[in-house]
Amino acid sequence: MRKSIKLISFLLAIMIVSSLTACAEGGEKYEIGICQLVEHSAHNQATQGFMDALNEELGEENIRYDIQSAQNDITTCSSIINQFVSNDVDLILANATAVLQTAASATSDIPIPDTSVTEYGVALDIEDFNGTVGRNISGTSDLAPLDEQAKMITEWVPDAKSAALIYCSAEANSQYQVDVVAGELEKMGVEANLYPFADSNDLAAVCQSAAEENDVIYVPTDNTVASNAGIIDNICRPLKKVVIAGEEGTSCGAAALSISYYDMGYTTGKMAAKILRGEADISEMPIEYTNAAKKYNKELCDELGITVPDGYTPIS
Repeated sequence: MRKSIKLISFLLAIMIVSSLTACAEGGEKYEIGICQLVEHSAHNQATQGFMDALNEELGEENIRYDIQSAQNDITTCSSIINQFVSNDVDLILANATAVLQTAASATSDIPIPDTSVTEYGVALDIEDFNGTVGRNISGTSDLAPLDEQAKMITEWVPDAKSAALIYCSAEANSQYQVDVVAGELEKMGVEANLYPFADSNDLAAVCQSAAEENDVIYVPTDNTVASNAGIIDNICRPLKKVVIAGEEGTSCGAAALSISYYDMGYTTGKMAAKILRGEADISEMPIEYTNAAKKYNKELCDELGITVPDGYTPIS
């Protein structure tokens, strides 16, 4: 009997030491839920940047990621977020505005760092937004200066008398962008015409009218546009209409005042690491921004015979 008791005590001691050693070597384990609204290059890069930064900060072996795409469907997005909340994950990365809105409605406890969100005040209906959301939300913005984007339109098509602004009416941040750009264009004497579309089903018809009725096309940072850029390109390229895009991942654009979505996601990952380590309170973290750069689509510009203005670098 004594031998049995000693053996049990010995085994328990080994188990305790092994557990402590594992904790010391592996560190704390984290469950991270990642939801992208849709899969396209910009969102994919943002997610990758986020994970790279978090792996560097906390150790890849200490993190379990649950990566989900809502396939641009709000019902699916809601199901994914609710599952994350049910699983009581340590943190939710909301990749895109609609995901942020869904996550914000689903939980006020789990930290929600966000990326690929343009204007947080508009997305969350915050009046007089001062740069800090408060509560369990913060993150990074993909907003490039809209006044500079408007200037690009006249820089690339100096003789333009009218510009078509094509955007998805279901995306609040897209409405915000085109309203600002339209105002800037009007100041420069260019007629700005808005062409909203409800979803991808009516994009082709809307784009056809926009291209035929205007001298140049502008598309903002818009998830539905980015996912269906081929439709716009197939209409505008044969008509030799220049498209200026809000970000370089929108492949129909001849040019864009673009940010690096990878860098933006990486910054979000750094923020998340501070939150998880208890080094920062997410409710006090201001939204962070990434520098924009002038880029152009070399293949498209060559085909259209466009002379690229000074100061632009090719999209790699």
